[in-house]
Amino acid sequence: MKKQFDEFKEFIKDKNVAVVGIGVSNIPLINFLVKLGAKVTAFDKKTREELGETALDFEKKGVLLELGAGYLDKLTGFQVVFKTPSMRIDCDALIKVKKEGAYITSEMEEFVRYCKGKIYGLTGSDGKTTTTTIVSKLLEAQGYKTWVGGNIGTPLFSQIEEIEENHMVVLELSSFQLMTMNSPIDVAIVTNLAPNHLDMHKDMQEYIDSKKNIFLYQNKEDILVVNRENEITYAFEKEAKGIIREFSSKRIVEDGAYYKDGSLYLQGIEVCKKDDIVIKGIHNVENYLAAFIATKDDVKIETMKKVAETFSGVEHRCELVREIDGVKYYNDSIASSPTRTLAGLFAFEKKVILIAGGYDKHIPFNPLAEEGYPYIKELILLGATKYMIKEAFDKVEVEKGVKIPIHMVESLEEAVLKAKEIAQKGDVITLAPACASFDMFPNFAVRGNKFKELVKKLG
Repeated sequence: MKKQFDEFKEFIKDKNVAVVGIGVSNIPLINFLVKLGAKVTAFDKKTREELGETALDFEKKGVLLELGAGYLDKLTGFQVVFKTPSMRIDCDALIKVKKEGAYITSEMEEFVRYCKGKIYGLTGSDGKTTTTTIVSKLLEAQGYKTWVGGNIGTPLFSQIEEIEENHMVVLELSSFQLMTMNSPIDVAIVTNLAPNHLDMHKDMQEYIDSKKNIFLYQNKEDILVVNRENEITYAFEKEAKGIIREFSSKRIVEDGAYYKDGSLYLQGIEVCKKDDIVIKGIHNVENYLAAFIATKDDVKIETMKKVAETFSGVEHRCELVREIDGVKYYNDSIASSPTRTLAGLFAFEKKVILIAGGYDKHIPFNPLAEEGYPYIKELILLGATKYMIKEAFDKVEVEKGVKIPIHMVESLEEAVLKAKEIAQKGDVITLAPACASFDMFPNFAVRGNKFKELVKKLG
């Protein structure tokens, strides 16, 4: 049985509460805690000037602020501490306040503990956001009131009292959010695992162990969905307490979801053809298989087919913008490294017109040229790295005798116009820069939105 939220309201009232981090997820949290009668102090390394209106608003509500350099020095004497997801539980400040007797938690932990709705929790190294979105689209299309949160969507804890038992909740959960998670999740989905975030975790084992918390506290009727083709996630089955479901893009899994001869199957029944799925690539086939086997108790096969054949993808991830005169334009602005660009190129299964270049992260472009050239029809380069990318492709031309036309441009506007000029009916144009955006745009989303705006203006 889930805990009743009234218990939390009673517990938090009049408590001396610290919230570390005044970011997107913690601003609604702070407001909610104040509403519930807690005495809140908010901590952040930003200065009052950087916080601007947010600082003024909090002070009007009686929230105390500890800001700027050394902001954690005053983290003492609190009964409850809400940490920001990326804050390690073993950092000095948290160890000290825990020794004083503080209860240390996070917005996501308390949400999972008290949420009345059925929770689908997703984690993995790749495909998390897309699979989370697919699961939510399937549930919505089936007619459920569906809430999306965690790493994407909106912070949900402040809306917890609006979520009913018959609602569905889909959470994308990072390793940081899972490090201290100790509540059961109804349906846990692990897309895959590979080395990631090793700048934050002590080692690969700690990263894996944090991910395991998505299923380690499950009950026997809860569900764990794993990728049969990923050694790490497949090994999770040995520790699972609930029902195990598998998906595979390489073998028939009789009681799971699998891909065979151009079709996606759920427990032996064909759901849809791979070629009819709007978002391309075998990685997206796997994302759909994971979503199908996870939601099979709540979603009909005809609903699954309809979503797969209409959902155009998460924004900025191989997102189909529009088709003009038989030419398809895709926004893959999230591809800010050569490996991400390559994954996008492989997804199209035909040669594309590639727009690339941007901020220099000092990552070599040789792999992009060496592995990518069979998938590129023409190349349009812009930004600080355009000559470096050209050099990598020039080298491949000499070594392999392949010639890819390269066009050098000064702006994204010029790149889109050049792409339209050289494209023929049936072509695919994709913005997949292989670089960060900071030479021209604040982030990949602004770059992607600008690209979409330019494409939508085309005649």
